[in-house]
Amino acid sequence: MGMPITVDIGGPTGAALVDTVFDYFGQIDQRFSTYKSDSEISAINRGDLPVRDWSGGMMEVMALAEHTKSQTGGYFDIRKPDGSLDPSGIVKGWAIRNAAEIVQRAGVGDFFIEAGGDIQSRGKNASGLDWSVGIRNPFKADEIIKIVYPRGHGVATSGTYVRGQHIYIPPGIGDYISPGIGDPVTEIVSLTVIGSDVLEADRFATAAFAMGREGILFLEQAPGLEGYVVDRNGRATPTSGFGAFCQP
Repeated sequence: MGMPITVDIGGPTGAALVDTVFDYFGQIDQRFSTYKSDSEISAINRGDLPVRDWSGGMMEVMALAEHTKSQTGGYFDIRKPDGSLDPSGIVKGWAIRNAAEIVQRAGVGDFFIEAGGDIQSRGKNASGLDWSVGIRNPFKADEIIKIVYPRGHGVATSGTYVRGQHIYIPPGIGDYISPGIGDPVTEIVSLTVIGSDVLEADRFATAAFAMGREGILFLEQAPGLEGYVVDRNGRATPTSGFGAFCQP
């Protein structure tokens, strides 16, 4: 999937189950990777695969993307300026959530799955403690500035400090029409979202980041979502309910 993936599962069936989870991620990569010419999404973008032949997973992701676009006032949009589709901004959280369901159906209640900074965990870690997640200082990679305890919730972080500038304000959003692919987001550098599960966190993290300073206000008003933003000056702002996830 073009990113590091961590799967931590306890118990005697852990090793086999981890293999199953990674097999699933491999299937997702093959279907949704825009970098593979033989993927389903690449075939769609070439015009080689009509809608009637799309897989069930593709249809589900496309429906989720359209719903998220509507919920965020257009700030989440998988259609690129050239007309092609890139569902990467929602596939990761969707895939992690599905992987977590695979683990739970196997009867495992203690696990941690992380891909590219998006996390779903349940139960306890090997020490019998709640799983904890560190939010990295976007200006100092080896420093953690906040620790959260999701307790079954999902966590997703969007930012420009690892991958560089890759999140833009969609053209036509706001009071003017942005040229090209849209203007880069420069006001903030990191935004962490906590949702009911990792899909909910992930699908709103990118959109809220694209909103710039207004993103934290969007999260404040969104039921079931909490957030923590770091701006370009190093100032951090949490939503009012975020602190509840910082208590061990």
